[in-house]
Amino acid sequence: MARTRIVITGLGGLCALGTNVPDLWESMRAGRSGIGEITNVPLHELKVRIGAEIKELPEHGIDKKRLVTMDRFSLLAVIAAGEALRQAGIEATATNAARMGAAIGTGIFGGETVEDNYRGLLLEGRARASVFAVPRIMPGAPAGQVSMCHGLRGPVFGVTSACASSNHALALAADQIRLGRADVMVAGGTDAPLVYGVLKGWEALRALARETCRPFSADRDGLVIGEGAGVAVLETYEHAMTRGATILAELAGSGMSGDATDIVAPTVEGPVAAMQSCLADAGLYPEEVDYINAHGTGTKANDEIETSAIRQVFGAHAERLSVSSTKSMHAHCMGAAGGLEMIACVMAIRDGVVPPTANYREKDAACDLDVTPNVAKKREVRAAISNGFAFGGTNAVVAFKQA
Repeated sequence: MARTRIVITGLGGLCALGTNVPDLWESMRAGRSGIGEITNVPLHELKVRIGAEIKELPEHGIDKKRLVTMDRFSLLAVIAAGEALRQAGIEATATNAARMGAAIGTGIFGGETVEDNYRGLLLEGRARASVFAVPRIMPGAPAGQVSMCHGLRGPVFGVTSACASSNHALALAADQIRLGRADVMVAGGTDAPLVYGVLKGWEALRALARETCRPFSADRDGLVIGEGAGVAVLETYEHAMTRGATILAELAGSGMSGDATDIVAPTVEGPVAAMQSCLADAGLYPEEVDYINAHGTGTKANDEIETSAIRQVFGAHAERLSVSSTKSMHAHCMGAAGGLEMIACVMAIRDGVVPPTANYREKDAACDLDVTPNVAKKREVRAAISNGFAFGGTNAVVAFKQA
């Protein structure tokens, strides 16, 4: 029996690099970093002062009564979903809404709401929390808000597996279509973690960079936190062709694994298993992959382990791969990371351009792949994979190819 082909017909995204896909892709191609001083939120006594924030949101037209029920991470998801649906040329109607759904990943929660309520109750002496505190905070809220704002009545659910959340959401959304539960799914991830409490936690982990994110560079010293959302409209190839949609790329397959070792320390074996599983699911030979959007956080251990894992999976072909970490530009957007990196993969396939690893300064013998330092590379990208290796040892890899 022939495997059902899942294709991407719309993309939506926003982050520090831009508030729509064309703008953020232009920034990626140019190697432009969105990392800088955080200015939109009070940082109090935090030592960390840098991040990748969206300085100003685009016009979105969302009703004020709806806005008061949303934390920022939900709003970002709704904006991205709207862009993706417009590009796909599809909207929910009385006849198709029950066959359209949403799977939105998030690695954190409604941090803006948590911060406001904790400070109000514990420091300012408020008598009660916001009436919308719980529905704004919950990790499933972005999926629900995307559903309500865009009229999607099919399978709707949140996915949370730290920074692998977007990739898990894409994989599970494709499953809903293959299982016959939906014709169209909006899938990806969102997070808005640039608030005091979340950043204070990361500060305690001592994993944050002092200046900027330099993945694979010998002088890297940690990750930078960012905010954003990235989503895709998924449907079957036949469904897209029947309605005359433009197909951007194919979501060829996915692979998942668990390290089952440590809550924060990564392994080589888990990423290897996830990449191998992804290639098998996609029906791709290693030599058919031209680009890897690396997990590439900019920490010493992660970048070395990922390099080793890629070499194990791809063997001699690793020398011909283009690899880059776009986190060097949009920073680590937690649950949104995979959604933004999915956009990078699809656009690399579309334009024949590999986005660079920005801020790269020094070669590292332990990270000796072609990491596309600082300048984008023109080359055909027949297929690309995006790696997501998260705290908890939850690994998810997705593969894209020319449709």
